[in-house]
Amino acid sequence: MPPTQAESVIKNIIREIGQECAAHGEIVSETLVAFMVKAVVLDPSNGFNMDRTLIKSDVQKLVKLCVSRLLDSKNPSLDTIKMQVYFDMNYTSREEFLEEHHRVLESRLGSVLREITDNRACAREELESLYRKVVSYMLLRSGLGSPTDIKIVREATAALQSVFPQAELGTFLTLSKKNKERQLKDLSMLVTGIRLFNQDCGKGGEGIDDLPAILREAIPATTQHIDSQLQIAQDLAYRYTAILEKVTENPLMSMELQSYMLKEALYNVRQYEIFLQTILSDIIICAQEVEMMIKQLGAHLEQLKMTVKSKTAVPTSQVFPIFIALSNLWTSFQDETVLVSVLSNLTAHLEQFLGAHELLFPEKVMQDLLNEVTVKTDVYRIKEHMEDRVHLVDFRKQEWLFPETTANFDKLLIQYRGFCAYTFATTDGLLLPGNPAIGILKHKEKYYTFSTRSAAYSFAENPENYIDLIREKAKKNAELIQLLELHQHFETLIPYSQMKDVDKHIKPITKSETGTQTDTHILQPTIVRSYEWNEWELRRKAIKLANLRQKVTHSVQTDLSHMRRENCSQVYPSKDTSTQSMREGSTRVPRPQIYIAGLRGGQAKTSYGVRVNLTRAVDET
Repeated sequence: MPPTQAESVIKNIIREIGQECAAHGEIVSETLVAFMVKAVVLDPSNGFNMDRTLIKSDVQKLVKLCVSRLLDSKNPSLDTIKMQVYFDMNYTSREEFLEEHHRVLESRLGSVLREITDNRACAREELESLYRKVVSYMLLRSGLGSPTDIKIVREATAALQSVFPQAELGTFLTLSKKNKERQLKDLSMLVTGIRLFNQDCGKGGEGIDDLPAILREAIPATTQHIDSQLQIAQDLAYRYTAILEKVTENPLMSMELQSYMLKEALYNVRQYEIFLQTILSDIIICAQEVEMMIKQLGAHLEQLKMTVKSKTAVPTSQVFPIFIALSNLWTSFQDETVLVSVLSNLTAHLEQFLGAHELLFPEKVMQDLLNEVTVKTDVYRIKEHMEDRVHLVDFRKQEWLFPETTANFDKLLIQYRGFCAYTFATTDGLLLPGNPAIGILKHKEKYYTFSTRSAAYSFAENPENYIDLIREKAKKNAELIQLLELHQHFETLIPYSQMKDVDKHIKPITKSETGTQTDTHILQPTIVRSYEWNEWELRRKAIKLANLRQKVTHSVQTDLSHMRRENCSQVYPSKDTSTQSMREGSTRVPRPQIYIAGLRGGQAKTSYGVRVNLTRAVDET
């Protein structure tokens, strides 16, 4: 079946179920019907095949089962599903709520803002009318009084005239639309800061509520109410748990008593407890933010008083930033007020999903069931087995985490919201709190806690078997999917409020004594020293190189500088060598013998000499 056709069929089924319920006097939302359809299809006892296309008889059967479950007014399971759907539709994180709140406020001011920015006033009456619209915009944006109250309008007009006289409207009209919007926003913050300062000085503040005092009174009252409701839910959960433990030990009692109703009631109060804890954590954050903002508000007002004192004129550079800071602080006070109100209303509306407890298990019935039964709190159960820790020597393949060896031990994302996985799987759905001090089992990047050491040992022997049992139990009771955070097994039933946390895993930071040694530089550095990312620096270098073409470089060397350069040479070191011949030999050169005759002269006046060479030849010697 194509996706578009399948979506059309599902919408028709949801519409038909809603009409059937409305015919019986029960108005249900489409979100609740869609969740119920998925829950009925997942339940294996209903016989629906997820891989087969639904035929007409299957659709009729599905509609009949969903209508019967939605009309069952004495069913804790239905109340739990309604609670989950309501909470998912009405609760959002603090950041998302404030972002959506600001977006809604901006959209509401859009029409007034357009009237101002699109205005083309020229006449005096038109400019006066535009100025009045600007004042109204300031009041609507700041939320400090009604623009229909004459006293409030006069006070806001006086504050606006001190920073933006009516004579400057001409300049304002020449600006672009974006600049107009920016200037109006800045002027609104300045006017808000001035009015808050005047209120603190006792010179104005008409229509301004004391939000810090209101929050200081509302937050403790809301916290006290949530604490009281949380205590009621926990007491019910402890009593249901004690009765179910007694039923587990006595099978005959299970036949007389509808134990499945007790378990569904336990799931209901446990889910209610979890939602209250979520709301309470947000209220605590609000209280911390308010206390911090009250201190900042007092500091800014005191700084303004010291700056202004009795001066008739003060530089705008000194006071305008403080006025803007005051305005932002007051906006934060308004945000916290709305957030506390929403959380308080959400808490009050959740109480309607606990009505089945008094009908199914009146106080007299509970007292009879609790006869000779010890009711234990979650804290008592944890302290009871605090010393029963897992011994690591008993496990070679599993990894166990303990508080003293794991730095972020308290921040680990425990499966099944910290309930004991083994107890839930073996007792057909009994919820007992796990004790992290016994040891947290890490299995396939997921973390599990257990109520006792024996439960931890049993689960560690075959974790996959118990995980499958829990998954099958969740198919029969769809409310367990959100209660135990089993969204990874049923992705089509992930609530929006937890959509972003599905793939979020916090890895444990284990602590141990270790030591390592590495080379200083394992790889050769690959840094290019000549690289330059700044194009302006490259341009500067290019200009410098281009300019060098017209330059001439001269160099000289003096007697004092010519020896300052580094020189290096390479020589071969001297060595002693000798040779040896086979025989001794010698040679003799003939001695030259040359004679000159006739040197003594004769009778003649002229004498003649005769040179006679008597040297023997070499080969004759």
